[in-house]
Amino acid sequence: MFLFVVQLAVAQSPKREFRGVWVATVNNIDWPSKPGLSVDQQKSEITEILNQHKANGMNAIIFQVRPAGDAFYPSPYEPWSQYLTGVPGKAPEPYYDPLKEWIDRTHERGMEFHAWCNPYRVSQSATQPLAGNHVAFEHPDWILEYGNKLYFDPGNPGVRDFLVKVIADMVSRYDLDAIHFDDYFYPYKVAGEEFPDEASFRLYNAEGFANRDDWRRRNVDLIIQMLSEAIKKVKPWVQFGISPFGVWRNQADDPRGSATSAGQTNYDHLYADILKWQEQGWIDYVVPQLYWQIGHPAVDFKALCDWWAKNSYGKNVYIGQGVYRIDPKSTVEAWAKGGEIGRQISYLRQIPNISGSVYFSSKSFKSELFELKEELKNNYYKYPAIAPSMSWIDNRAPVPPKLKKSKRNILKWKNKYTDNEMDKAVRMVIYISKKKEIFNPEESRFIFDIVPGDNYKLVSNSKKKQKYKVCVSALDRNNNESAPSKPVTVKL
Repeated sequence: MFLFVVQLAVAQSPKREFRGVWVATVNNIDWPSKPGLSVDQQKSEITEILNQHKANGMNAIIFQVRPAGDAFYPSPYEPWSQYLTGVPGKAPEPYYDPLKEWIDRTHERGMEFHAWCNPYRVSQSATQPLAGNHVAFEHPDWILEYGNKLYFDPGNPGVRDFLVKVIADMVSRYDLDAIHFDDYFYPYKVAGEEFPDEASFRLYNAEGFANRDDWRRRNVDLIIQMLSEAIKKVKPWVQFGISPFGVWRNQADDPRGSATSAGQTNYDHLYADILKWQEQGWIDYVVPQLYWQIGHPAVDFKALCDWWAKNSYGKNVYIGQGVYRIDPKSTVEAWAKGGEIGRQISYLRQIPNISGSVYFSSKSFKSELFELKEELKNNYYKYPAIAPSMSWIDNRAPVPPKLKKSKRNILKWKNKYTDNEMDKAVRMVIYISKKKEIFNPEESRFIFDIVPGDNYKLVSNSKKKQKYKVCVSALDRNNNESAPSKPVTVKL
């Protein structure tokens, strides 16, 4: 049941826009708030988080399901995460599947669910105990210690095969909208310490790279290519997205690079050649983490937005924004006074090749944020948005649904049956306009809600009822939209 409120303001937001939030589980950053909570408490926090982000106008959740060679679901290959129960390898009691819970609750709200995985991290501390069934004990040669942390060796072919097996299993068993990787490939550099992969370089350098940096980049290229092919083989509609560090390369090191002076970069230090992955078509979207303010002297937000937009290679680009930076005690004026995120949204909306935002991270929205939440609800995200489609995955729209109205303003619709997963309607867009108003489905102000299912109840809070036209359209798994149904008239 949803409360109907007449929406009259001029649209401030595009009809198509990705609006995501990262929900981090590593170190219990966002969920669960601490390890060892009861199952009821964990589920209650899921509901609270999702309700908040739906109310703020978000349409996607990026949930960290594999933070450190572990799992927030029953995996045949990896142990239960210690961040869930407090004990590595221990299942929740009473038993439930957190990943399925997150997916179901997210989809109930008409939002996308992206499964966020970290490829190489094994533990946050080399002395931290691992679950007895961790693959590290079976294959100690896969594990490297660096900066007092444990990592899978990216150069070991067995690691690549194992990771593909883990991800393909997850894709096959769960109703995911995307697999998502962040910026952690080879680890960020630790001063005075070399990543200890000399043995792997000697053993697994069949292509004869003279430069170890090139070999490392090839290792990461391989896993991205292998994962892309594995995901699409299992379910062609599941997206593969990457959220890299905000700088690919500095212009001083490469004329194709950005006008920045970052201390570490994707290409030179993390060995992640994002541009190649886009150019090769291995990934479907990229979310550069631009957690800096407009006008930053070394890594300016605007300059980087422009650079990533120009280097999209036809793939979707969303911008990672750092709401966690907002702090009245910040020494950076832009973050101490507020308004920076709004200025960033306004800027990136002017750039044709950028089609949305993702916010780090969920728990920041529990803070006041200088009224950012109110600005999202009442201005920037006043109207729901449909997440962008991807023509290279599928560009065929579903058949328009048939809509009817029963008593008490319950909308019911029927979609044409198909056994083709790519053509199935998974979400519905509900449009509402005044009886005598000219309706245009391309204007976001007419979107009332985006929901799953086959019915929806409109409830009026108005004493003086008016006539409205309602129609619905269908969205398939790739967010291709059907034409609207024939309208019905309701009194609200």
